Amino acid sequence: MTLPPPALIAPLRAAALALPEVVEATHFHDAPSFLLRRACFALWQPDAGEKDGGRAIMRLDRGLQMIRFEARPEVFAPARVATVHWSYVRLSATEPGEIETLVREAWASLAPLYLRRQAGLA
Repeated sequence: MTLPPPALIAPLRAAALALPEVVEATHFHDAPSFLLRRACFALWQPDAGEKDGGRAIMRLDRGLQMIRFEARPEVFAPARVATVHWSYVRLSATEPGEIETLVREAWASLAPLYLRRQAGLA
């Protein structure tokens, strides 16, 4: 199992932990995951066949997923997590500032309205 390179995971971690009530936990094989009230919205998938050591899995807006998959397949791919459709995100291929935007979107999919307001997302 390959843990994420610190420089690659740092923007994901910083964006997630800047949001209200987020905690970092470990997921499978000690990979970092980010939770809001015990519900995961983003995690690292190690050893995903990526040359940079892995990719993130995020709970992104379902309405935008297909558009992202088609427009930027080098960054986004479908991920099935239990019965929910999530997105694989190759962090090393994202644009500057994009990781923060994606993390906020994933978090907002679980956050109640008062927390979204607190974070400036409602």
